[in-house]
Amino acid sequence: MVRTGAHYLESIKDKRNVYIGGERVDDVTTHPAFKGIAKTIANLYDMAADESNNMTYETEDGTVANKIYMIPKSREDLRDRREAISKWSESTFGFVGRSPDHVAAFMAGFASSPDVFERGNPKLKNNAANFYKFARDNDLYLSYVIIPPQIDRSKAAHELEEKFLATGVYEERQDGIVIRGSQMLGTGAAVSNYLFVSCITPLKPGDETYAVSFVVPMDAPGLKLYARPSYAADKPSTYDYPLSTRFDESDALVVFDDVFIPWEHVFVYKDIQLVQAQFHETPAHRLGNSQAQTRFVSKLKFVVGLARKITAANGIDKIPAVVEKLGELASLASSAEGMLLASEYHCTIDKNGTAVPNSRFLYGAMGLQNTLYPQVIHIFRELVGGGVLQVPSSYKELINPETRDDMQKYIRSATVQVDKKVQLFKLAWDVIGSEFAGRHQQYEMFYAGAPFVAKGFSYRNYGYEEAVALADKCLDSYGLPEEVIVQK
Repeated sequence: MVRTGAHYLESIKDKRNVYIGGERVDDVTTHPAFKGIAKTIANLYDMAADESNNMTYETEDGTVANKIYMIPKSREDLRDRREAISKWSESTFGFVGRSPDHVAAFMAGFASSPDVFERGNPKLKNNAANFYKFARDNDLYLSYVIIPPQIDRSKAAHELEEKFLATGVYEERQDGIVIRGSQMLGTGAAVSNYLFVSCITPLKPGDETYAVSFVVPMDAPGLKLYARPSYAADKPSTYDYPLSTRFDESDALVVFDDVFIPWEHVFVYKDIQLVQAQFHETPAHRLGNSQAQTRFVSKLKFVVGLARKITAANGIDKIPAVVEKLGELASLASSAEGMLLASEYHCTIDKNGTAVPNSRFLYGAMGLQNTLYPQVIHIFRELVGGGVLQVPSSYKELINPETRDDMQKYIRSATVQVDKKVQLFKLAWDVIGSEFAGRHQQYEMFYAGAPFVAKGFSYRNYGYEEAVALADKCLDSYGLPEEVIVQK
């Protein structure tokens, strides 16, 4: 079943415990902090349900499902999947980082590699594949928390003074486990259906209590979300803050106050090696990050397009120095897009028949993300200049009889009407200057973890044999001068 937006909105009207501003949220679909992103996600589901968008596929079970859950079997499948994901990312201009297609890709990666989960507890070996089918067939929105809280990163979880600060198994029962502790960073969790919980950061011997992987519905008793301040709630209009009001996903600390998880929802249990293997010995991490890079490419294209429009509105788009900066933006965006397409074109087929994006190019793109986005934003700032600081405080000044004549006279452009110019510059501010903009710069800088983590993926997956062989070939093509050899 490919759900509609209305179905999705109805599905998140439950008894979930979401807290913001010291209060519990009664309904995330109507609360000022969450209604914008909830409506945006609903629009994504309506897009997928529209047959003209070609966002569905026939599963191996003969059902019809959203392509976000596709297990690709060929380069063509990867392309079809990317094109479907692009439709979503272009509709949000790349500013919704944890839309339903992200964790869906991880679930598809898990389900594609049953042999990995067979290495764990025998009674759990089919759980990941079974839940994948349930999520796929019900077109669920999954979010995740896979990083322990920042309390003392110099210590392993089991070395902290209190045992259950990070998420761990408090109690084992015959019918399941009880989870206690906390995890971060629940982006989009407040408006999702299920939460996938695990730990992607390396665990050490002694951390077995925290080496788990499971899913839990968002309204599970004892599950609590503490959201950061909203960037949407206090904004006067979408015209004034077009991104903040629609695409603020919210991030949240997730607390497990003795949450019961039945065995059928547990994928990995107290197994340090398998917790890491689920991500990196299946296609999950690569499929999830190909979705992320697809979204990132849409975001870069959007910023490039916005820069082009603003320079044209200001009449500076023909100045050589400005053309150079626009060209630099184009080069940076093209580099990211090229690596994404290369990872798809040079894909590999694993032993289970799954088409997996090429690691060299995929992780190469990820390794640049934390420096590339700040560079793009810096260039965009230079092109925009001080114009974003000289706009009316609200759209109301464009229509108030006391102020509108001044707006028409002094805030105008040679090429666009005043309302269009203000609209353009307010959009630019929401990309570079608002709280929402600042959050997105931080988000892209640490999307894959600390910079050394992201670049570590690139280091481990580049394939240095080819490069070293080329260097050796050059060294072997010449040697010491003949006279030196004779003297020796």
